Amino acid sequence: MLPAPGRLTLICGLPGSGKTTLARRLAAEQPAVRLCPDEWMAHLGLDPYDDPARDRLERQLWRHAHDLLRLGQDVILEYGFWSRAERDELRLAARTLGAQVELRYLTAPTEELCRRLEARSGWGTVPVTRDQLERWATLFEAPDEAELALFDARIP
Repeated sequence: MLPAPGRLTLICGLPGSGKTTLARRLAAEQPAVRLCPDEWMAHLGLDPYDDPARDRLERQLWRHAHDLLRLGQDVILEYGFWSRAERDELRLAARTLGAQVELRYLTAPTEELCRRLEARSGWGTVPVTRDQLERWATLFEAPDEAELALFDARIP
């Protein structure tokens, strides 16, 4: 007999919003398996801007997360989740397992995001320019209150 499904936490936000910092803290506290495509791409020697490779990797990480959830392991996905459709898809898929699903949305003003992006460095970080950030901000679909209500309550 399998254990109760794990809990899925989706970390949502633009680059520099604090996703990795939060995900690392939550992974240590819960404990949970943290899956970060940027770090995997760096480890595999892939171009962080290779969108087809990123899509394939994220799909594979989701399959892995699905198996972990089914086995009772908590999982944190640190993808950014820029679109409502992507968040809906994973929320519904995890719920078919009986898993609770939490969304952590992080935001900050553009100036603060740029300051953080300039200051960060290290393995697995992806360089981001202000122009890229401003362009991406126009594509980002921030969750509204109605969407946030579809997710389970946070674990303190």
